[in-house]
Amino acid sequence: MIHERVPVGNDGAFIQTYFQEFSPEIKVSERRPVLVICPGGGYQYCSDREAEPIALAFASRGFHTCVLQYPCGENHHFPEQLCALAHTVAWLRENAERLRADENRIAVAGFSAGGHLAASLGVFWNSTFLAQETGLAPAQMRPDRLVLGYPVISSDEKVASKPSFQSLLGEEPFQDPKERAFVSLEKHVTSDVPPTFLWHTYTDDTVPVENSMYFALALRKAGVPFESHIYSVGAHGLSLANRLTENFSGGGVQRECEGWLELAADWLSR
Repeated sequence: MIHERVPVGNDGAFIQTYFQEFSPEIKVSERRPVLVICPGGGYQYCSDREAEPIALAFASRGFHTCVLQYPCGENHHFPEQLCALAHTVAWLRENAERLRADENRIAVAGFSAGGHLAASLGVFWNSTFLAQETGLAPAQMRPDRLVLGYPVISSDEKVASKPSFQSLLGEEPFQDPKERAFVSLEKHVTSDVPPTFLWHTYTDDTVPVENSMYFALALRKAGVPFESHIYSVGAHGLSLANRLTENFSGGGVQRECEGWLELAADWLSR
């Protein structure tokens, strides 16, 4: 296992890598697919529960993985986080041969606010503003697929995770309807968004399930292939939904939702 800390972008962001060594005995190691993981945390911090445990789970299923520790908190606002993710994908594509990674199978996964970050790259990768902010060409930062777990998507008053958008934009821009609309991602879906896997729970009272539903409907209208799983039970922030990511208050375990990882891994492997 190649476990390194690699700086990306210009705002202190870095990735922790979980790249697997090449072996002449293992065929899949010739060119592995890559999964970039964006933890949640309301754009205030990057949750450990949605970082290494998920990286290791996908690594055990044949993927190179890395966790992006992106800029968070009151001094870091849009689009700093998005630029860090764009630079991560570009770095992976640039180093694909050395890493024995498949440069055409670089997926981005995100959870909660990290899902908003992943989906932001999905909708903005070929935008003029992101090219100007990063100095990258669209082809360098294009994700091939998205995996979104209980993602923050919409700034619609009825379903928005307001604390996430306040942290993302900053207090003053958050008061501007145009600023909020710009980061309401269902409004920006086109046919250029990569195929997407979504999962959410019906009983999520922190980021309502409508966030995933709005994005899925927009993907459908744009003709983008997607797979969506809505579980009938489960609180917000489940991560792996098993004891490996149980929190200290006993939350985060929901047996009914554990299967999302196998479903996502299978979907990514097709």
